[in-house]
Amino acid sequence: MEAMQLLAAVVAVLAFLAAYWRRRSRHVHTTRPIPVIEVGDPDVARGLIIDHADFFSNHPNAALAVDFDAGQPKTESITTAPYGPLWSALRRNLTVNILHPSRLGHHVVPIQRDAAEALVADLSTRAAGAGEEVVIREVVYAAVFATVARLCFGDGVGEREVAVMRRTLHEFFHSNVDTMLLARSRLARLVRWRQWRYLVGTRRRLAEVFGPVVAARGQSRRSNGGDGSFSSYLDSLLDLRVPTNDADEIAGSESLGTRRALRDDEVVRLVWEFLGSSTQSVVACVEWTLARLVTEPEVQKKLYHELIAAGDHCKGQVSDERLQDLPYLRAVILESLRLHPPLPSIVREVGPDGAAAAGAPPPPPPDGTPMWFVFNAERIGRDWKAWTDPDQFRPERFLAGGEGEDVSPVPGPKKIKMMPFGAGRRHCPGVGLSMIQVGCFIAALVREFEWGPPADGGGGVDLTGINALFVRVMASPLRARVTPRTSH
Repeated sequence: MEAMQLLAAVVAVLAFLAAYWRRRSRHVHTTRPIPVIEVGDPDVARGLIIDHADFFSNHPNAALAVDFDAGQPKTESITTAPYGPLWSALRRNLTVNILHPSRLGHHVVPIQRDAAEALVADLSTRAAGAGEEVVIREVVYAAVFATVARLCFGDGVGEREVAVMRRTLHEFFHSNVDTMLLARSRLARLVRWRQWRYLVGTRRRLAEVFGPVVAARGQSRRSNGGDGSFSSYLDSLLDLRVPTNDADEIAGSESLGTRRALRDDEVVRLVWEFLGSSTQSVVACVEWTLARLVTEPEVQKKLYHELIAAGDHCKGQVSDERLQDLPYLRAVILESLRLHPPLPSIVREVGPDGAAAAGAPPPPPPDGTPMWFVFNAERIGRDWKAWTDPDQFRPERFLAGGEGEDVSPVPGPKKIKMMPFGAGRRHCPGVGLSMIQVGCFIAALVREFEWGPPADGGGGVDLTGINALFVRVMASPLRARVTPRTSH
C-alpha cells in the first residue's frame, strides 16, 4: 500500500513538472535552426545594407530566442518591429519629438550639464586624495541613467523610483544569462531553472516597475489637461497613434481612421527600450574611451589641452555643434567607437528572395526559412583595406587630412569604414544623443581629473571585451587612479 502511495506521489510530481515546463516552453521560439552568414568586409556590408536595403531592413523579432510576450498580447519596440508602418510611426515619434537636433540642443544640454557636474562631484568625493583608485562603471552608469530618465519621464519621477528602474535594467543587461543555451536545451532550463525563471519573468517585472509610472502619468494628464512642462518621451508615447495593423496603412497614407493609441504594456516595452539602449551604449563607450586614455597618456594630454584652450564656457556642456569645435575630442570618441563598437554585431533577418538577390553564399534554403546576416562591426572597423595600422589607437586619423576625416558614426550611402551604431535604414536613431552624452562626460572627466593606470602594477588596463546581451563592454570594469586637476 505504501509503495502504491509513493508511486502515485511520484507520478503527481512528474505530471506537475511536465505541465510546468509545457507552460514555460511557450517562451521558446521553436522554429528550425536559422542559417547564419557573418559579414566582416566593409564593402560587402555596404552592398548588402545599402544597395539591397529593401531586403536588409528587418531585425530578428526575437534575437534572444526567447518570446517575452508568450501567452499575452504582443508588444513591439523600434528594434524588433518589422520594417513597415508601425516601425515608421514609432521611430518617427522618437526622432521628431525627442531626438531632433533642435530639441537635443534645447533640452538635453542643460540636463547633461547637471549630470556631468553631479558625476564630477561624486568622483571628487571618492578621489579626495591624489591618485585614489576608482571603479568608474557604476558611477558613470548612474549619471547616464539620470539623464536618460529625465528625457523619458520629465521631472515627474522620484529618485527612489529612478533607482529601482536603474537597478532593474542593470540586472537584466548584466545577468550573464546564456539565453541561446536556455532556449535550445530543456536540460539547461532544468539545471539553470532560476536563470530561466528570471528570464521569462522579464515582462512581469517590467510591468511592476514601469507600469505604475505609465499609469500615473496618463492619469495626471487626463486630470490636468497637460501642465505645460517639458514634454517627455513618455508623453509622446501617450499621445502617439499608430496603425491598427500594417495592412490598414499604405505608404504615404496618414488616415487617422485606422490608428489607435498604444496599450500600457506597449508603452512599457518602448520605455524599457529607450532607457536600456540609451544607457548601455553610452556607458560602454565612456568606459572604453577612458580606458584608452589611461593607456595612452599623450593622447589624454592633447585632449586636456584642447579642452582648456576652449575656455570655461564648455565645462560640462558639449552640444552636437560644440563637438565640431572640439575636433580632437570628437576624434578620440570616434577612434574609441571604431575599435570598440558598442553594438558588436548588427543582425538582419533576410528572406530567401532577398538572400538570392544579394547573391548570398550558400544558396538560400528552398523551404522559405529566413537567413540571419550578422555584420561584425568590430572586424569592419579594423579592416586593413580601410585603415592604416587598424589595431592602434590613433585619434589623429579622424582629424583634417587623416584617412577618417570624412567618417561619421553612421556611414553614408557611398562607403562603410565603420558602423558602431549600425547602418542603413535600421541604424540606431539615438546616435546624436549618444555622441552628445559621451562627449559631455569625457570632456568633464578629462578636464577635471587626470587618469592613470592602477598602482598595483598588475599589467595595466585589461582591454578584453565581453558581450552583455547586445552591448560590448569591458570584461573587467575599468579601475584607474584619479587625480583632481588644479592647474585650471
